[in-house]
Amino acid sequence: MIIYNVTTNIHESVHDQWLKWMQEKHIPEILATNKFSSARIVKVLVEEEMGGITYSVQYITDSKETLEKFYVEDEPEFHREALGLFADKMLSFRTELEVISEH
Repeated sequence: MIIYNVTTNIHESVHDQWLKWMQEKHIPEILATNKFSSARIVKVLVEEEMGGITYSVQYITDSKETLEKFYVEDEPEFHREALGLFADKMLSFRTELEVISEH
């Protein structure tokens, strides 16, 4: 199992709009690609020096190959939409994680 993790710091001025968009549009659309079995959004409980509010969105997929297909077939358009809506009000980075065991 692979976790595609996107950590985003969002400016307070667009926080509510961004969170609603993530929950009602963005995450459902990513899940609709059928490349992920589930997703969760979690708030990072640390205060950033630069301000803003930080979230981690974790998408679960079955393999690195499926994630690569997402990067090629879907991710560019999702990225373009996010930048078009929130531009300089958000800063994101991505991490790929492999689940070794769950207890």
